[in-house]
Amino acid sequence: MRISSRRLGVYAVALAFAIVVNFILPRLMPGSPVDAMVAQLGPRATPAAVEAIKARFGEIDQPIMMQFLDYLKGLATLDLGVSVKYYPQTVVQVLSRATLWTIFLVVTAIVFSLCVGVVLGAISAWRRGGRFDTVVSPLSVIMFSIPPVIIALTILFVFAVSLRWFPVGYAYDPNLDPGFNFTFFSSVFMHAILPVLTLSPFLIGEFQTTMRSSMIVILGEDYVTMGRAKGLSNRAVMFSYGARNALLPVLTNLALMLGAVFGGSIVTEIVFNYPGLGLTLFTASVARDYPVIQGQLLLMTMATLAANFLVDIIYGLVDPRLREGVR
Repeated sequence: MRISSRRLGVYAVALAFAIVVNFILPRLMPGSPVDAMVAQLGPRATPAAVEAIKARFGEIDQPIMMQFLDYLKGLATLDLGVSVKYYPQTVVQVLSRATLWTIFLVVTAIVFSLCVGVVLGAISAWRRGGRFDTVVSPLSVIMFSIPPVIIALTILFVFAVSLRWFPVGYAYDPNLDPGFNFTFFSSVFMHAILPVLTLSPFLIGEFQTTMRSSMIVILGEDYVTMGRAKGLSNRAVMFSYGARNALLPVLTNLALMLGAVFGGSIVTEIVFNYPGLGLTLFTASVARDYPVIQGQLLLMTMATLAANFLVDIIYGLVDPRLREGVR
């Protein structure tokens, strides 16, 4: 399957724009990494200590064009620099560790929400106007309208603080040593439940709404009527004929929603002190850690573009009628 040069050009322009914006955004914040490190030292900020900091990170205070050229040179050589906050660790080391936790959290939430949302949307469309649809559809609108921070704080207070059913935060019990064993994985699972439930309402609401709208259109097609005329069961017609073909808009919507999902994961990880990209971005912003902020924003942008690119390919493969649109 070929992708047209025009579409590739759109992705290239979007990536170039993101590179420039990722460089500018951190520098719009007041202060600098050197100022933040000196402030953290407090009374220990002797002239010798300040000079040592400037000697190690002084390039961040260079003229803006020099910084930009160094930034582009680093991207060209796949060198994202050294973290200010987590020195002497490199940006790649910091982001690699955080990315694994965010991927685990986001993928788990997406898979869970996709299964629930698609089933609810298909049943709502099949029983359009019925009691089930009357309850589920308005509830879905409410679910994706509630800000993640409200859901996160509510779930944290109810299930972790008040009822104490789940851990308050972090990715696993700090007293455990990470390893390939049941105790560690069970701890990871328990610590992930509340963050996943925080991300899920928005996703379930979006998937249900999109699936319902797409399914209603599909149910009016001739091949669905033919399936009913053959005497197939309602379940077979609903899922084999209707839901399978109605999934295409849901896949497209998923790619478009990735930015919002990452945004929700940032809030979720901060509230639950979950060591993913969201918490890393927050701590890097407080420390004015330009290299980490730049690297993370670029990583999130590339993930979103890659997801859209992948959906373009999958969409054309699943629906041959659309192949001409991506060639």
